[in-house]
This record gives sequence, C-alpha cells and structure tokens, in this order.
Amino acid sequence: KIAIAEKGTPVSMVWSREEDMRHDVYRTMAQARFKGAVKDGAATAFDLHLASSPTALDAFSRRGMDLSMADPTVVQNAWDNPYTVPNYRVSGYEGPVALPLGFWRSVGASQNGFFQESAMDELAFAAGADPLEFRLANLKHEPSRGVLERVRDMSGWGRRLEKGHGLGVAYYLSFGVPTAEVFEVAVTPAGIRLVGIWAAVDVGIALDPGNIEAQVQGGIVYGITAAMFGEITVEGGKVQQSNFHDYEMLRINQCPPIEVAVLEQGPRIRGIGEPGTPPAAPALANAIFSATGERIRELPLKHAVNFI
Repeated sequence: KIAIAEKGTPVSMVWSREEDMRHDVYRTMAQARFKGAVKDGAATAFDLHLASSPTALDAFSRRGMDLSMADPTVVQNAWDNPYTVPNYRVSGYEGPVALPLGFWRSVGASQNGFFQESAMDELAFAAGADPLEFRLANLKHEPSRGVLERVRDMSGWGRRLEKGHGLGVAYYLSFGVPTAEVFEVAVTPAGIRLVGIWAAVDVGIALDPGNIEAQVQGGIVYGITAAMFGEITVEGGKVQQSNFHDYEMLRINQCPPIEVAVLEQGPRIRGIGEPGTPPAAPALANAIFSATGERIRELPLKHAVNFI
C-alpha cells in the first residue's frame, strides 16, 4: 500500500530478525534407517533408507511450478556415492511437509552425508577396523581416495592422542566434489571442545585457491553450527525460536583452526560453495564417539553433549 501511495519512490521493506526466523522457509525434516554387514574386516552390505520432506517440490510448487516427479533431494548424493560395497542399496521416501521448505546449503546432501557417514563409521567399528582405512578399503575412485589420504596425512591420523581426545573422519561426494574432513575434539569437565579440523577437496581445476579455502571453511562452520545447535520447534503452528538467544550459533571462541587442502586430480572443474558442509556433522559426531564411546544418532548434538 505504501508503494502504491508513493508512486515513483523506492520503498524498502525490512523484516526484523524475529519476523525473519518465524516467517521464512526452513530446512527439511529427515530420518534414516540403516542396516549393514561386515566380513573379514570389510563391508559386504549397506542398506540405507532415507525419508525427508521434498524440498525441491515444495519450494518450486510455491512458485507456481507443477512438478509431477519424485524429489531427487531425498536421496541426493547418497545413491550414487562411489563406495564399492558389493551389496549397496539406498531407498528414498517422501515425508509430509509441515513448514514451507527452502534450499539449505548442500540441500539433501546435508542430512544424507550425516546418515551415510555415521553408518560407515558404525560398520568400521563392527568390523574392528580403523575408520579411515575402512573407507579407503571400500573406495576405488581415485579423487575420493586422494582426499581421504590427504586428510589422513594432514591430521596425523593414527598418532597418539592426549587423554580425552578423539579423531573423527567423514567423506562425501556431493556436487561432483570429493570432500574428506577430520575433526579432533577434547573432553573437558565443562563439555566437548573442538580442537582442530582438517579438510581436503578435489575441484579438478583450482582457479582461485584462496576463495576455495574460504568457501570450504565457511561450509564447515555452517555445517557444525547446525550439527551442534540448529533446531526449530513448532507449537500451536508457531515457530518458537526468534533470535540468537534461543537459536544458537557457533561462536568465534568455539571455532578451532581449519586447515584446507585443495587437490586437482578430478577430470573437470567443479563448484565449491556446497561440498564442505555435508561431511561436517558426521565427522564431528564420529570424533565425539572416538573420544567418549557414545554414538549420537540424532541432531542437534547439544541434546546429548555440552559444547564449550
């Protein structure tokens, strides 16, 4: 009405943070069920069932597009990962839409990375194998092996750790970019502290290595913020969170050094805005398991452990 009344005058509408958090679009809900098998220290079966609200269908339908198709974000980058497990199956199921959905950084790969790499870690534990070497044993894709081998070397994987420390690893191939991350955490009387993060990505051709490093670091911080704290709750049809006092963010004093290696072994140039995010949550959860023996299968992690 103001714009109509003031013809020819630019009008800016700005939502407060409270309005933005309660009237915006949201990340999809997601659940998974997994079963697998190991024999002689190797994975022989991997069966992952994924269920989430259809992000793409909901977002595009609200823009007037009629999409009569299965939503690919439900199984995004899970069904086509290059693990060479002999019996490998991923199934996807579309769930209900409770809130308007939007494209969260890395979209379906964000939750599917957590499900897949948590499952791979549990298989490694069941096999009595080193988690990183277990992944390498089930990968023949050279760029993927390359990023895992690089974070192994960068992090000093296998070194003697201080008491109460743990290392966790996760690998995910999303948006064509193999990405591996290792997290180190420490158990303190006050809670879990992040000690260090090492990441390696293979972008094929690195046109701007400094910007690639910044994008990966930002993607990791984005991913672990959500993994540690991110939660939207709804009561009576109303989003409860409104600002940073009840929607926590990772603080600068909580963020450890993040070292990034950029590899160029892939066959073609790739984008880098998304791939740093999917491995972050599982690498952190796997590190907590390494340090505490507690396997956390639900996000946010703050409901299971305290972070300092």
